[in-house]
Amino acid sequence: MKDLGGLMKQAQAMQQKLADAQARLAETSVEGASGGGMVTVTLKGTGELAGVVIDESLLVPGEGEILADLIVAAHAVAKTKLDAKQAQLMQEAAGPMAGMMGGLPGMKF
Repeated sequence: MKDLGGLMKQAQAMQQKLADAQARLAETSVEGASGGGMVTVTLKGTGELAGVVIDESLLVPGEGEILADLIVAAHAVAKTKLDAKQAQLMQEAAGPMAGMMGGLPGMKF
């Protein structure tokens, strides 16, 4: 065995970097829009829905199905952005170890 103590220190340092990245992600928010900006959804870094903005022109009888579709689409856009931000932060935190970590349970890259 080479330097087990050194490996443990590296693992602890990486674990701290990952924890810091997760904390930064929790403070992040992303927006997703659909319908040319008629519906905007805001997601917190934790995935929690933080806000929905709906253009008043959609708030008329008979537009419920269209409105529902636009909310779902805006959420999908926001979720994609959030997933990309999470992957970026974790990649930055793990650095060269990211390729090895991707297959470990609980590690998403």
